[in-house]
Amino acid sequence: MIYITRRERFNAAHRLFRPEYSDEKNLEIFGKCSNPNWHGHNYELFVTVKGEIDPATGFLLNLKKLSVIIREKVIHKLDHKNINLEVDFMQGKLASTENLAVGIWKELSPHISNLSAQLHCVKVVESENNFVEYFGE
Repeated sequence: MIYITRRERFNAAHRLFRPEYSDEKNLEIFGKCSNPNWHGHNYELFVTVKGEIDPATGFLLNLKKLSVIIREKVIHKLDHKNINLEVDFMQGKLASTENLAVGIWKELSPHISNLSAQLHCVKVVESENNFVEYFGE
């Protein structure tokens, strides 16, 4: 079994809040991330896949194909967007990095299995101090 990781980047805005809470309660729970005027991050996304090396090519999969899938299914939907308002797979969910990682997994998983590899991990880096890793259900 071998693992390979592709990194992509995107910039996006979001707000952590519950609409049924007052601004004061949202601030108490979510801190400055509940700013009613939104805030943004320069995210990094690491997608790790696993499988066996193809003896004919010497690699697990074509990284260009993996990059195209990540960009088409995830990056184009997220880059320079408001996660709360514009990203279809995040509708109705709190726009936390944890939920974002799960949503990205669900977007990518069926397409990666078509490449004769398995999705192993989605890592979303929100800041230099915070990241989330999701390994599936």
